[in-house]
Order: sequence, then structure tokens, then C-alpha cells
Amino acid sequence: MAAAEPKPPAGVAAARRLARGCWSAFWDYETPKVIVVKNRRLGVVYRSVQLLILLYFVWYVFIVQKSYQDSETGPESSVITKVKGITLSEHKVWDVEEYVKPPEGGSVFSIITRIEATPFQSLGTCAESMRVNNATCDSDEDCVAGQLDMLGNGLRTGRCVPYYHGSSKTCEVTGWCPVEDGASVSQFLGKMAPNFTILIKNSIHYPKFQFSKGNIEHRKDGYLKHCTFHEVSDLYCPIFKLGYIVEQAGENFTELAHTGGVIGVIINWDCDLDLSASKCNPKYSFRRLDPKHIPASSGYNFRFAKYYKINGSTTRTLIKAYGIRIDVIVHGQAGKFSLIPTIINLATALTSIGVGSFLCDWILLTFMNKNKVYSHKKFDKVCTPRHSSDGGCSQPGCRTRALCLPAFPTGLHTHRRPRSGPALSLLPPSAMLHQRPGPVRAPEVCGHETAPSFPSSTAGTLDLGTAHTLNTASQQNQQPKDPQANGMT
Repeated sequence: MAAAEPKPPAGVAAARRLARGCWSAFWDYETPKVIVVKNRRLGVVYRSVQLLILLYFVWYVFIVQKSYQDSETGPESSVITKVKGITLSEHKVWDVEEYVKPPEGGSVFSIITRIEATPFQSLGTCAESMRVNNATCDSDEDCVAGQLDMLGNGLRTGRCVPYYHGSSKTCEVTGWCPVEDGASVSQFLGKMAPNFTILIKNSIHYPKFQFSKGNIEHRKDGYLKHCTFHEVSDLYCPIFKLGYIVEQAGENFTELAHTGGVIGVIINWDCDLDLSASKCNPKYSFRRLDPKHIPASSGYNFRFAKYYKINGSTTRTLIKAYGIRIDVIVHGQAGKFSLIPTIINLATALTSIGVGSFLCDWILLTFMNKNKVYSHKKFDKVCTPRHSSDGGCSQPGCRTRALCLPAFPTGLHTHRRPRSGPALSLLPPSAMLHQRPGPVRAPEVCGHETAPSFPSSTAGTLDLGTAHTLNTASQQNQQPKDPQANGMT
């Protein structure tokens, strides 16, 4: 007798079974099952969710956001500025060359409205400013010779000298003397500054769409010589008065002229290139950019000096200038119809409508699933029928007991409803039309013992009561007639 082949280890056998199961499941086909639930409240929720999603995509995505367009942000831009006007201070007349810094006419420039001038500074020794830390002294012993304070005005000599005014003393330094605090003179230039005119010439270009435009109207009658900006009548006359800019930014001109500040002139070019070029117009807005409510850093000022020679020695006038800095900021977005973003957003909209089905399935199976009626009707497993020799049926591969039901006549219509629970249709909407009478074979359903699912050619709507009756009858037909058939061998 041949020796019996050794059995493979349990782990190898389990792995083989798992591999066979995965291979068998790989060739399975899954298809959605259509169940029509006759419930008005659930239908209202379903249609409401679909309507909200549809309104969101139609109104917001396509109309407001214009998602059907290909867009480009951040246009290429150039800015040229020019300031005109004169003003008076306590001591002199000021023209553009003196109060505009820098004079090149770029997108950022400053208009001086107040100065603190320290004239006739020359290199020498003098008392240090009292604002410098550890500058006050009582004797020479309090001053260290050769000490250099980075926030001071020069190199300390080691002597303690009287201050410029009063009885206080400070350490002596070598540098530009006298220091700023000791001899500065204040002058206000803001009396006529609100009438200064500022020309802001701007041109933009969108390279993706090869579109260019400027903010000045093309006219040859000297239009710019006698116009000022108006949002309605003179949109393409970009000549602004300084007082108008400060007013539109919501600031007080006198206060701003004394402390200084930064005002932003924002030019926005939002262009729909599906329309004509005349519909692409600049929009101007104005606002203050510096933090005026923080005392430690409020206002705007800077220093510069004017040098000259007296009797062969270099002398300078130090000027601490307060002014209004103008920052011209240009941004925008252009859009034009494109097929690709249109298809993408339409596909997204159609896919998002399925959220209504997901929500209603969750409500149905979570809050309305009494006695698991809906879950039994929703999830079925249909196997390929294989009939045995005795006229029965068998479904290899089904782990639960198969339920093989006879065919039902096409003309069967039952409308009896149970006492509670909504009616349930097991057919797609296309299968609910009356057909001619004739025998139709019902499919064989395996899985949990549920009512049979009819093919699309079967007419008739089956409610829950009828499905339960047919299910019970089919179970009784499947009981073996021999009492000993249920015994164990």
C-alpha cells in the first residue's frame, strides 16, 4: 500500500484558501440595486439636498466665481507718478524738487509735510543728547573716554559739559555739532499740501491672453491738462488731489501731515475677456497701511542732510522729515472661457448631486430601518443558478442558505400594505410598466432570506406585505417532507 501523502501545514492551507477566495472575488461583478421607497418625507429631503447643491454650483460656482473660465492673476504692470504744486512754510516757499522724495516718480514716493531742521552742523565737539542712554553726568568721572554708543551722536571724549539749555550736564562727544535735539527748528508745509496733484500712470498686460490696457484715455485735445479724477465722469483721468486721497482713506489731513503716515492707492484690474475690452476698467481704492494705533511705531518720518561749505569747512543742514508716503499697488485677475475647466466643474457638479442619495441612505438605514426591513431589501447576493438532478437548485460559493423561488406571473399586482412602515418597491422605475401576460422566470437569490428581485421585464410593484407573504410561502415549500430529513447523520 502506498504511503499517504503528508498534509500541508495549517498556515499553508489557510493561505491557499485565502488566495482562492481572493481570486474568486476578483471576478465578481457588482451593480447597484434600485429600490423605490414610497416615503414623502424622505423624498422631500432627497430633492431638497439636490436643489441646494444645484443652486450652489449654478449661482456661486458658475455665475459668481465664473469657474467656466481659464484665469490669470497678477498682471504685469508699470507705474509712473508725477506730483505738482507749491507750498509755504514759516520761512520759505517749497516746490516739488524739495518736498518729493525720491524725485524719480516711481510707485512709492513721499510728500514732506513737516520738517525739523538742524542748520549749520559741522564736525567738532559738543554735548550729547539727553535722549541717549547714560548720557547725563555730574562730573568727568561719569563719562568714559573713547566710548561709542550706537544710538548716540558721536565718540565720547570723557568730559562732562553743560547742556544746550537748562542746568543739566551731559557727556561730550565728537561728531556733527550741535546735535539734533539742541538746535532743531520745526517748519510746517501742510497748509497748501491738500491741493497737490498726483498723476498716476498705470499700464497692465496679461501675457496668457495677450491683453494690454492703460488707465489714461487716448485723446489729443489736452484732456489731461484740465481734468481731475472722477469715478463716473472722468475714470480715465488718473490725476488725484492729495487731499482727496487722504479723505478717501478716512484720515484727517492736518493730523496726518504732522505725524506722517502711509497711504495705499490700490488699482484693481478685474477683466472678463469674454466681453469687449471697453468693459475692462480700473477700480481705485484708498486706505492707510501703517499701524496708526500703536504709539511705539505710529507715523512716518525719515532723515536726510544737505551739505555745503562755509570758509572752506564742510557744513550741513540735518532735516528730519515727516510726510505722507504713497504706495501704488496694482493687482487684478483676467478670465476667458475655456472648455477644460467647464468640463471639470460640470463633472464635479453632477458627482456632488449624489450626496443626496448618500444622505438619504444613511437616514433610511439609521433612523427608519425598523426590524432591518430596508437593509434586507437593499443588500442581496445573486448567484448563477445550477439545478440539481432532483429539480432543486444549488449555488456553490454562497455561504448562506440559498432561497430558490418559483416564477411569478407577469400580471401579479398586490397593493396590500402592512399596518406600519412605508411601501417598498424592488424594481427600477423602468420595470413598473404593465406588460403583456406571460410566464417570467424569477431569479434565484441567495443570501439572507429576502423577497425575490424581479428583472426589469417584470411588471408590478411589490410592497412589504406581499414580499413577506411570498417569502414565507417559499420557505414552507423548501421544508423537507420526510421528518427524518432534518436529523443528523
